[in-house]
Formats: sequence, structure tokens, C-alpha cells
Amino acid sequence: LRRSVTVGRPRRPGRDGLSLAPGAVVELDRSAGAPADVQLNGRTIAKGEVVVVDGGDYGVRITKILDADD
Repeated sequence: LRRSVTVGRPRRPGRDGLSLAPGAVVELDRSAGAPADVQLNGRTIAKGEVVVVDGGDYGVRITKILDADD
């Protein structure tokens, strides 16, 4: 199973990703409270919002579980 959460898109062009190094920071176009999609095997199964937990970590609060037809 491949699970992923789409939180945002990088602000820099995709080709800049080739020059990333450990410790690099990639700014996203989203912040706490922004919408996020929860995907399973490439299919969106839920909607949520970005939240800050434990004083600095990020998470996703699920706001809607999608039906198979959605």
C-alpha cells in the first residue's frame, strides 16, 4: 500500500528538487489550517486540514472521508 498526504506544492520549480541536500528546507504554498488530501494508492480517500501538533510538528486533521463514488 502506498499512502500519502498532499500538503502543498513547493514554491520553487521542480528542477530545483534535484539539488536538495539533507537539512534543506522546502517552502510549501500551504500553512496550518490549509486543506490537504489524504491519498491511498494514488486515490484521494479523505479531505483534511494541516494542523500543528506537539509544539512544532505538522499533522492532518481528517475532516471528511470520501465515498468510493467521490
